[in-house]
Amino acid sequence: MNILVTGGAGFIGSHIARACLEAHHKVTVLDNLSAGSREAVPQGAAFYQMDLRDPEVLNVLKKEKIEAINHHAAQISVHQSVADPVFDANSNIIGTLQLLQNAVDCGVRKFVFASTGGAVYGEQDCFPAGEDHPCRPLTPYAIAKLCVEHYLAFYRRNFDLNYAVLRYSNVFGPGQNSHGEAGVVAIFCQRLNAGKPLVIFGDGGQTRDFISVQDVVKANLLALKPECLGTFNVGTGKETSVKALAESLVKLSGRNSKIEFAAPRHYEQRRSSIDYGKLNKSFGWKPELSLEEGLSETLDYFSNETH
Repeated sequence: MNILVTGGAGFIGSHIARACLEAHHKVTVLDNLSAGSREAVPQGAAFYQMDLRDPEVLNVLKKEKIEAINHHAAQISVHQSVADPVFDANSNIIGTLQLLQNAVDCGVRKFVFASTGGAVYGEQDCFPAGEDHPCRPLTPYAIAKLCVEHYLAFYRRNFDLNYAVLRYSNVFGPGQNSHGEAGVVAIFCQRLNAGKPLVIFGDGGQTRDFISVQDVVKANLLALKPECLGTFNVGTGKETSVKALAESLVKLSGRNSKIEFAAPRHYEQRRSSIDYGKLNKSFGWKPELSLEEGLSETLDYFSNETH
């Protein structure tokens, strides 16, 4: 299959592009490199440095005879979305809408969208949250993701564009960018290696559902199947407090780093975990890498990066 991976020079996208190549698909990566790295694009993938809103994207889809799109290109900073909602909407709504229109114009058969289960549900009524949980997003980032989900339903009804939405919990693993706030695990690992204290915003009691990028990649390969249609949570169903996460990383690293606390971020939800039962029942997917194994792997990656 000819697959376009947008954001394929970024953390999750590059892992997916590599896995698609290993599965003998033909892969094209499109990334504007605003956050990704050219070096992260796997060998064997065609690469176009281009913004989603560039009119030339349509010609790329035609030239590469794209049959499926895996859409990971996004403005990923929740903090940035709060500071500049217009910029976030231009990137995450308008850019995606342009891509969807191009997909329809080129006869693309499948569209896989990376959404957010960690943020789209907002303050949850139950734990873990299933796909039928009310969506009450608290930030422009999460609002944009939900908006795109509605657009996907529109394109399915009106243009027969089949899609799979994958609502991720908090993804972590080797290759994650530690510069910014997108990945607390990556930020903590980088600070550990630099001998700096780990800074937690708030009291550390806020919980998240941490999922390995390896398990996320497997879900994305399943999502390419013609029968994989609709919306699916991709998480572990387990809550881990940010304080417990920091303590685990300090222990695993063998370092004597301090944990410090800063003022809470008003837009952060308190607790989050999502139920992966639907994806398990439909396709047999389940998280396989434990949190401790994933953290050790990620620590090793950052240690090697700094040596």
